[in-house]
Amino acid sequence: MTLKFRSRTTIFLHDLGMIPLAWFGAYWLRFNLQEIPDEFFYSAFLFLPWVMAIQVSLFWVFGLYRGVWRFSSLPDLIRIGKAVLTGIFFIASALFLYDRLQGVPRSVVPLYVLILFSLLSIPRLVYRFWKEQTFAERVGRRALIVGAGSAGDMLVRDLLANVDSDYVPVIFVDDNHGKYKREIRGIRVAGTVEQIPELIERWNIETVLIAVPSASDQQMRRIVEICENCSVDFQTLPSVKELLSSAVTTANLRSVSIEDILGRTPVKLDWPGIKNHLRDKVILVTGGGGSIGSELCKQLARAQPRKLIVFDQCEFNLYKINADLSRLFPELSHQAVLGDVADPVAVQQLIAGQQPEIVFHAAAYKHVPLLENQIREAVHNNLIGTKILAEAAIAAGVARFVLISTDKAVNPTNVMGATKRAAEILCQNLNQSGNTRFTTVRFGNVLDSAGSVVPLFREQIKAGGPITVTHPDITRYFMTIPEACQLIMQAETIGQGGEVFVLDMGEPVKITYLAEQMIRLSGKVPNKDIEIKIVGLRPGEKLYEELFHDQEQLLATSHAKLRLAKARLYDSVEWAKQIEDLQRVCRNYDNQQLLAGLKQLVPEFNTPS
Repeated sequence: MTLKFRSRTTIFLHDLGMIPLAWFGAYWLRFNLQEIPDEFFYSAFLFLPWVMAIQVSLFWVFGLYRGVWRFSSLPDLIRIGKAVLTGIFFIASALFLYDRLQGVPRSVVPLYVLILFSLLSIPRLVYRFWKEQTFAERVGRRALIVGAGSAGDMLVRDLLANVDSDYVPVIFVDDNHGKYKREIRGIRVAGTVEQIPELIERWNIETVLIAVPSASDQQMRRIVEICENCSVDFQTLPSVKELLSSAVTTANLRSVSIEDILGRTPVKLDWPGIKNHLRDKVILVTGGGGSIGSELCKQLARAQPRKLIVFDQCEFNLYKINADLSRLFPELSHQAVLGDVADPVAVQQLIAGQQPEIVFHAAAYKHVPLLENQIREAVHNNLIGTKILAEAAIAAGVARFVLISTDKAVNPTNVMGATKRAAEILCQNLNQSGNTRFTTVRFGNVLDSAGSVVPLFREQIKAGGPITVTHPDITRYFMTIPEACQLIMQAETIGQGGEVFVLDMGEPVKITYLAEQMIRLSGKVPNKDIEIKIVGLRPGEKLYEELFHDQEQLLATSHAKLRLAKARLYDSVEWAKQIEDLQRVCRNYDNQQLLAGLKQLVPEFNTPS
């Protein structure tokens, strides 16, 4: 059998050999490095098996072989000290009971402790020093690690263990002042995040690795902004929710994305409650091929529904989500259905045939400037389509109906927002007319969703600019697609019917800031390499969005990220008559009457002059 120098067996044999050296060495020192008298040498030789048996047993008891020589540190020395001291206590006690330590000079006891501790400790420390020196000579990019917590520790451990790594960890930085000048696996905490530029120069750092997966979006922005002002590359570990299913390794490192800066605050869900509520249910998702609908389908699949029906009018999107579900969730029973929510025959056939218990209605036209001059299509799809689907759900006895709405429905200044607000009111009124419970979930911009500003900016940067921003002061709320979908499911779980849930989007972000950050993350300089061009507000566009109306009292819920907007009451009879009139006008394709009817349905709809 071939033994590796650093194997546990080799280390054990090393420690075993040190015991007789220490035992006889203590006698030798006692007699001033002269020949040990025969009677004492005989006693030492006679007692050696007992000394070795006791000492080796205590080595195992105190866990000397749980550590790795390469990472030997103070805890390892403490374990060695405990094992040696406890060992000499039992050895001396046993020899005293045997013959009152006859043949064992009293000075042998402390000398044995000192020699054995040295023989066990020094080789470990020398080996660590040698490995660190060898490691320091490795070819790789000198790395500064941001975050001296558990993630940073695991990342450095992986870097140290992987001799082929592209990175050589040099120092840590951490804002916890209690960690300053401490060492983690031989790597010193050299300062705080604010000192990164100075430390990069002092330590000749070539790359920054951000190992703070629990960082909030504000904390991440601060770290990234500091790194952007330095002339080195930087990478990050994913957020906590992305790391839950994997260990922290160098394989997790990736470039910092805009999602890390704008949507990183971890969302703590009542996942057991959500899963229990959705498990074994037949669930229908309309618009299931879209950016939000497709992610919602994937999140719902994790809850193990009895069947998942995906309904979409875009053939390619439907094909894609169907293929993704088949690949990611092979055990899931699912069906892709091509159709339009505004087609009453198709919708009635779908609901009657599939008999869903829960409907998530994500199908909608949502591009604000495009819909301003296509009022009929916006009303037909966003409002009439919702009405057809909701009434079919009531007729079939569907238990829950969740409408996915938008912050543009609050004090709308555009056709898209007005149609979504009308759909909200419709669902609130219908909640009182049958056994189906209607819940509305309202949120702002979703990063990387179809039609959002992020993919547009990405394409403009790729083309060399300019990035077009409509106004220097325009702001928007942002969250990630997975976070939005998870909170939709949470709202469905806790909703009782008739509510408008508002997702807490954090602080609004200036679009100019977003543009600047995306340019910097691409390795370029704003207004130098890539121009930011102000082009003016588009039709129907606001400077800022709102998440709730002044008359909607906000109430807390059991979830920190969900708030409840107390719905305003409408005369359901009069409102039903108005929507019937709007539906008739929609068939006649009269855009002017449609606009007037929409303003009647949504009194706060205020088109810019």
